[in-house]
Amino acid sequence: MSKSFDQALTQLNALHAEDPRRVDIDGEPVAKELWHAHRMSAWLFRLRKSPSELLQLAVNAQHLQRWEVPRTDYPEGRVGYLTWRRDQGKRAGETAARVLRESGYTDEDARRVEQLVRKQGLGRDEEAQSVEDCACLVFLENYFADFSRQIERDHLIRIVRMTWGKMSDKARTLALELPMSAESRQLVEEALAG
Repeated sequence: MSKSFDQALTQLNALHAEDPRRVDIDGEPVAKELWHAHRMSAWLFRLRKSPSELLQLAVNAQHLQRWEVPRTDYPEGRVGYLTWRRDQGKRAGETAARVLRESGYTDEDARRVEQLVRKQGLGRDEEAQSVEDCACLVFLENYFADFSRQIERDHLIRIVRMTWGKMSDKARTLALELPMSAESRQLVEEALAG
């Protein structure tokens, strides 16, 4: 990896580490966003053999400083959620692009990472698809079980179908290999059967 990559990754991880929320990992408190970035990166290397530096940085930055604008700042419902998610992607992309420029990347490289963080070109761009796949896999691996206890069943099934529809075939295969409770597995199977 290049010196610019190392510098950018260090800066992005330092921003992640500022997250005041913590998760317990093997008895140690870790900034939630830093942990999330590491999970995203781990999935990327299961999806792609040799991801580009820019894709690695975009995957790492996908939730950059997300805690600064909580979901509760937006209206309830789908429109509020989609607006919040769009705004988060824009903020994270702009911040990641700034970090890349400060680390010695070109404006073109910085713009590319910003596009990937925002998942622009989804369906046409393999790297944007990889960012989406990582996000979906992290959700299914780490958040789905808790989420399923908070959302009514029919809505949850629709969410699983939408998530599945956004994933590549390889990500779907990996998702089916995830360990799940019997209840979660049943929900996924019901969603996919419909």
